[in-house]
Amino acid sequence: MRKRIISTGISAVMIGGLLLTACGGNRSEVSSSSASGSKETGSAVEANGSVSAEEGDPFGKYDPSIKMTFARTVDNDLNDNILPKTPGETIENNRWLDLYSKDLGIDISYAWTVRGGLNDDAYTQKLNVTIASGDLPDVLIVNRTQLKQLAESDMIVDMTEYYDKYASELTREVYNSEGPGILESATFNGRLMAVPYADASVESTQYLWLRQDWLNKLNLEPPKTMQDLLKIAKAFTTLDPDGNGKDDTYAMAITKSLYSGAMGVEGFFAGYHSYPNMWVKTEEGTLAWGSVLPETKDALQALADMYAAGEIDPEFGIKDGAKVAEMIAAGKIGIDFGEQWNPMYPLISNYQNDPEADWVGYPIVSNDDTLPKVPQKFRTQWYYAVRKDYADPEAVVKLINLHLEKNWGENNEFDHYYMPAENGAVGVWKFSPVAPAPTNKNLEAFNELQKARKLGNMSILKGEPAVIQKNLEAYYGGDTTQWGWDKIYGPTGVFNALNGYIENGQVMREEFVGAPTPTMVDKQSSLRTMELEMFARIIMGDVSIDEFDKFVENWNALGGAQMTKEVNEWYQSVKK
Repeated sequence: MRKRIISTGISAVMIGGLLLTACGGNRSEVSSSSASGSKETGSAVEANGSVSAEEGDPFGKYDPSIKMTFARTVDNDLNDNILPKTPGETIENNRWLDLYSKDLGIDISYAWTVRGGLNDDAYTQKLNVTIASGDLPDVLIVNRTQLKQLAESDMIVDMTEYYDKYASELTREVYNSEGPGILESATFNGRLMAVPYADASVESTQYLWLRQDWLNKLNLEPPKTMQDLLKIAKAFTTLDPDGNGKDDTYAMAITKSLYSGAMGVEGFFAGYHSYPNMWVKTEEGTLAWGSVLPETKDALQALADMYAAGEIDPEFGIKDGAKVAEMIAAGKIGIDFGEQWNPMYPLISNYQNDPEADWVGYPIVSNDDTLPKVPQKFRTQWYYAVRKDYADPEAVVKLINLHLEKNWGENNEFDHYYMPAENGAVGVWKFSPVAPAPTNKNLEAFNELQKARKLGNMSILKGEPAVIQKNLEAYYGGDTTQWGWDKIYGPTGVFNALNGYIENGQVMREEFVGAPTPTMVDKQSSLRTMELEMFARIIMGDVSIDEFDKFVENWNALGGAQMTKEVNEWYQSVKK
């Protein structure tokens, strides 16, 4: 008997938005070089015993000033796009560090920096070496497993009282915007052991991106059902949609990683009421790993059928996102399941090579009469941890307060501190070592734009929506580099689909938001590898679909059952 999945309903008020990916918020950019920064730490502050001008003041300035060191990444967007457009500013000397020094009396430097994103091996390796050495900067940005390690080793400050005392009203609003989950994920034995880098679950929402020009050429309507989509997939593969007379197109983009914000399978799986790679609530009220539930078998069979029919690249099992993106750029793919930012990457590369290429984002579809639930995975995965014995741990909370206030507070200076028009609207927020954002900002910006369009008065736009409108106007004026903004925030942009998901009650949030359980730390990596390998083999026809049942048995025996037990013990402990 199948365990039916039920969703946790959420309102539009609780829907959030991640930092604009269009501003370069990709945390997985690859680079390997590293640079050394200042090694001076807060020890001088500890010696002179500096204190806040007013205890408990979220914006209280230190006098004399204090020193704080971070470790940080420098991603490709910051290095190759933002720095060249902000002459006179550097990683160590910029508007954000000046602001923190002037307004808060916090002088920030970097113990070390490394090229790439937070998810890249370069940062992970450097961070692990730093933790192993015990010689920590004052603040580290760590993942959930590293946070657990630091907390259990008594290497970091318990931030509970500092957050309670110093978090501003806006900070609390942001950190409570998804219920207790964001703070809960950094809580061990009832104590907040770091301040989360709040990330928006809504930005994991999946959409169905289609080559609209191919649909038009083949006289096909946008899909309303999975059956419609499968017919489109066949047509995109067999009817020469690019018109070159060659059998060289594939329907659907898939990478070897399977689960991804672009070129992934999760949106397709949702059409079969399967929600892999996340913890979901079953009809029985318990939590289960979506990948091992029976509905996943149906979705895998459908993908295997597509693969056998030549509708999926036979080499997908060895291709990473960059390689599949090259196929999209070359006009060889017509279907992409991914998140709202996909027009910024990889889809714009297709448009740049072929101005006739027109990608449109649609709602995901179902294989039956029931609307699919739209999974939103818990996205807060990074945390600001303060080293043990640092004299002013509340300072990191003040940094977060000021960052939010300057960008989204009542008297914000968004045009200077987030995306300044005079610098080409690049994301100068990346100069800041802390970068939280309201989790509802992207959808709210879209809805503000729609409101202004309806009124016929764009002058009412302020802050972020106004900057987005400038980008849209640039595109309408002939600047093709701004194409992606129209696909996301234009009148027919993909956020229309998100509003529809919310109105229809389709949104389903991931249920597990706690710290990693013991078995997760020990077994989850190997279980994930086993899952990806087996699913790829099933899709490619190397093994029968019946191997899925054996996979589930092995998954449970090798730690999955124990992990599920621990997850449900956590769930029972936090249920209200």
